[in-house]
Formats: sequence, C-alpha cells, structure tokens
Amino acid sequence: MLTDRRNRKLTINAGGRLVDLSRPRVMGILNVTPDSFYNNSRCGDRATVAARVATLLGEGADMIDVGGYSSRPGCAEVSVDEEKRRLAMGLEAIRLQAPDAIVSVDTFRADVARWCVEQWGVQIINDISGGELDTCMYETIADLQVPYVMMHMRGKPDAMMQEQYLHYEDVTADVLQYFAEKIDLLTRMGVNDIIIDPGFGFSKTIDDNYRLMRHLDEFTRIGLPLLVGISRKSMIYKLLNTTPAESLNGTTVLNVLALMGGANILRVHDVKPAVEAVKIVMQTIPDTI
Repeated sequence: MLTDRRNRKLTINAGGRLVDLSRPRVMGILNVTPDSFYNNSRCGDRATVAARVATLLGEGADMIDVGGYSSRPGCAEVSVDEEKRRLAMGLEAIRLQAPDAIVSVDTFRADVARWCVEQWGVQIINDISGGELDTCMYETIADLQVPYVMMHMRGKPDAMMQEQYLHYEDVTADVLQYFAEKIDLLTRMGVNDIIIDPGFGFSKTIDDNYRLMRHLDEFTRIGLPLLVGISRKSMIYKLLNTTPAESLNGTTVLNVLALMGGANILRVHDVKPAVEAVKIVMQTIPDTI
C-alpha cells in the first residue's frame, strides 16, 4: 500500500500562502464544544484554548482545525448562534496568540463558513457533510475561494449510525462515486482547492472503516489531496475493547498506514506522535509516499 504522490495536485492556497502537501501535514484538533467524544480535546474558555494552541503549535502542527459543533454519534443539535459564539471565543484566542497560524473551521453551515472566513480570516473550511446539509455551501466556497475539505457522510451527525445509512454494495466504490460526482460539480463552479476525506467513523461500520483503510490508495487516483482523520475513534477502541483515552497507540498505527496509503493531512488530537510518524515514514520511503 505504497502510493506515489508525484502525479497529484498537492498544493493549496491557504489565505495567500501556497501550502505544499507533498510532505504530509499534521492538523491539530481544537474543539470549543462541551461534548466532544474525547474529553481532553475540549476547550471551554480562552485560557484553555490558549494552552491548547500552544501545545498544538509547539508540537509541530501545520494547521489547527477548530470545531464548535460536536459530530459524535447522537450529538445534540447546536444553534447557529451558539456555534458562532463558541467559534468566536476560540478564533479570537487563536488570532491573539498565533495570528499567522493556518486555521480550518469544522462546520457544515454555509453562513458560519462565510462568517469565519470574512470575520476571522479562517483559511480552510472542513465540511463533514460534503455539502449535503446546506445547499448553499458549494456556492459559498466558490465565492470565498478557500480550500474545502469535503468529507463523506450519510445522514445527519445525530443519526448517521442508523441502519439505513450503514449499507454499502462496496464501501470503497460507493465513496469514490460520491466524490466523483461532487468534485465534478465543485470544479464546474470554480472551486480550485478541494481536499477529500473518506469519513472514517461516519455512517460506517468498523469493518467498513478498515476496508477503506486497506484501499486508501484508490482515493489518491482522484488526483487531489487526501485528509485522514482516525484519531482515537471508535474503529480503534471498539476493536481493541478500550476507550478513546487509551487509543493513542492504535491511532499512531493507523496514521502510519494512512501515510503509506497516500494521506496528505493527518487530523489528530495528539500532534507530536503524528509529526514523528510523518518524519519516520518519509525517511523510510520518501519517494513512494
């Protein structure tokens, strides 16, 4: 599962900065939510955000992904105003402490995405719904001209693990088809920087998640950057009969497999182990991954 990156578009324009993704990058997670599935990622006030930012950047994060709406299975609905309130607290703290940091915001709402870019200078939008939950998202991204992380998911976050969303004829083929249709539409709308995310843990069984990991290199054939987010997810702790808190080792193993399969961005809670994984894998097989 060694993947050649040389024939893919591996640069994005993040707020006027050209980011080269031929060397895999690490995206550190910062949740300004009270109910994210991993307790240690939650930041409820400016001081906690500042400490988290210092940790993420100090350990080598290339970008920070901020979320104000938990997407764990069964999560509670969050109003637009509440999502903005949480994000404003987090983004203000980030901009005061690290004004030059590349910041991504995890939202599926077009108006929240626009507000984050125009009000706070956010450079990347990370949409777990791939545009399915807000029909205005694609038009907004095309207008803003920011990199767009498009993830695969079925249903809404609070219902994505219901039986009707878990049936696939072939999970890899189905997800690839999903991306093909959406990339065609986004490209015709003038979106230049698209990053694909297979959506590990979202409307997929444990077996489906590992099937996707085994065939991850097939997603690189699309020719676009690939983001993988498996940090401390249930595909690890349910398989090993542990907890999110005990899932760092499993996360690192899967991050290495993801890098070998062609991942360009690792979205993680624990930056230092991911940065070390990138360095080791690049040193070992630099020309193929």
